[in-house]
Amino acid sequence: MCGIIGTIGYPDAADALLQGLRRLEYRGYDSAGIALQKDAGFAVRRAVGKLNALAGVMHESPLHGTTGIGHTRWATHGEVNLANAHPMMSGDRVAVVHNGIIENHRILRDTLTAKGYQFQSQTDTEVLAHLFADALDHAPSLMAATEVVIAQIEGAYAFAVMAADYPDQLAIARQASPLAIGLSDDAMFVGSDAIAMGDVTQRVMFLKDGDYGVLSRQDVAIKDAKGQIANRDVTIVAANPGLVTKEGYHHFMEKEIHEQPDTVMHTLGAFTDADGAFALPQEVNFADMTGLAYLAAGTSYIAGLIGRYWMEELADLPVVTEIASEFRYRHPSYRQISLAMGISQSGESLDTLMALRYMADKGVDTAALVNVETSTMAREASGYLLTRAGPEIGVASTKSYMAQLTVLLVLATVAGHQRGILSDKRRLEIEQMLARVPRLIGEAMAATSAIKQIVPRLAQARSCLYLGRGTLYPVAMEGALKLKELSYIHAEAYASGEMKHGPIALIEDGLPVVALLTDDEHLLKSISNVLEAKARGADVIIIATESAAQKARDEIGGLNGNIITVPDCDALIAPMVLSLPIQCLAYMTAVHKGTDVDQPRNLAKSVTVE
Repeated sequence: MCGIIGTIGYPDAADALLQGLRRLEYRGYDSAGIALQKDAGFAVRRAVGKLNALAGVMHESPLHGTTGIGHTRWATHGEVNLANAHPMMSGDRVAVVHNGIIENHRILRDTLTAKGYQFQSQTDTEVLAHLFADALDHAPSLMAATEVVIAQIEGAYAFAVMAADYPDQLAIARQASPLAIGLSDDAMFVGSDAIAMGDVTQRVMFLKDGDYGVLSRQDVAIKDAKGQIANRDVTIVAANPGLVTKEGYHHFMEKEIHEQPDTVMHTLGAFTDADGAFALPQEVNFADMTGLAYLAAGTSYIAGLIGRYWMEELADLPVVTEIASEFRYRHPSYRQISLAMGISQSGESLDTLMALRYMADKGVDTAALVNVETSTMAREASGYLLTRAGPEIGVASTKSYMAQLTVLLVLATVAGHQRGILSDKRRLEIEQMLARVPRLIGEAMAATSAIKQIVPRLAQARSCLYLGRGTLYPVAMEGALKLKELSYIHAEAYASGEMKHGPIALIEDGLPVVALLTDDEHLLKSISNVLEAKARGADVIIIATESAAQKARDEIGGLNGNIITVPDCDALIAPMVLSLPIQCLAYMTAVHKGTDVDQPRNLAKSVTVE
């Protein structure tokens, strides 16, 4: 995750960009840079390290102008050095700042190199700069050039582009990564969030996925993903530039659901080395481990269950995932446990903290997977891994859970490679797979249109069952938990194969049964379980990848309007992609019922009592 800021028409653009970057520094601080439009090209200043380094460079060599772009970087492609700092240039014609992952950048790089473009960095962003330069040779406008570029790129991204050919315009686009426009009487701004523009305007237009367009000093021209003119509402945001706001969403939870592509990208950046390979910020020796324990509560516990599947499959390392509040009271055997890892968004959950302390007292090495670097768990554990979810205001965890899954899959991949289970080729395949997740969960947002048809019916239910097999069983648990937390509907999750061992007795006419499917070795058995439920009168709701959904339609029939689909993906990352619609289903059901989505009754964000 990185921070973008830009302006057209502000009298002291350099100062506005620098101040905007200060408010975005939480999004990345490996390097930073600013480019201003000049008569003949651009004036650029860049520096490695935190923003004070860039401020020092600009103090020694000031910039003056009214149009420019700025960026603060968290490295994802390419090591931390000056050559990889943004803005990225294509000669004196194009300057680009970009947040996200261009998945097909290697193929595009080869094509552009064959055309004579020379690359100066290791980043995927430089591909964008040269693509724009190439498009501008033929396109009749900056808008047309933007359309040419976004038709060629795959991934999750937000960008702002200056072109020397169009000195009074900025090209912008977002796909599964946030971007907002700030409007004032005499200038226009663009930023990764409203906070970046808080000291210059309170009038903000939040773009939607697939939006792209061109800004000038007095005008905003935006098109949607279908190329149609889009009129986005202008929102008045809080004057306090440091205040965390809903940024045009109805609830913090809705905003945080939509922030998940960015969360995955940001977290991946912290666990990726200069060559794009997974790497841990602290050395962990998995090769000699005999067993691993994940200790957690609530949604973090469910993330640990999914992590157990991954670690055992990819690394052949035995894992126990334990409910922290029960763990120490049952006097567990710990002799085969080499490492106990507490998983917690806040790092303050008392049950998990006490379970970690219990293992530390037994002489077992401990680690913490947390979202708060200064938390008690991070301080007390032998080591810690930090998710990069940013502030999460909604009590029901969404983006923190997605960040935890990201780290747990990275851990399993690194462990598998260390232990000789994964080949170099397979490791690379998983790295590329996880790099696609931000785009896939961004595209999964489109499932909300199908969810809207189901919500009124689900909201009337008194009880609901969730079914899943393999890694989708814990996802079913998370779906049931979210529905309970937010809408106060009783919900239970079962491994699909367990239905015939008792729970099938609960099925009666109209009982909602939510089945999670992906196209894996479990699919036909899972469809058979759904048929059993449907034959007994269940109101079956399918949440599935596209190919699995089609097979379900063929086998089951009569499911029109009851299928929610997400893009096809490998079964390994399906738990992440399918988590998006279960979050949306619970959220939209709660909104329909009128419950307090961000602060559900009887719940707190961090449970610090036993």
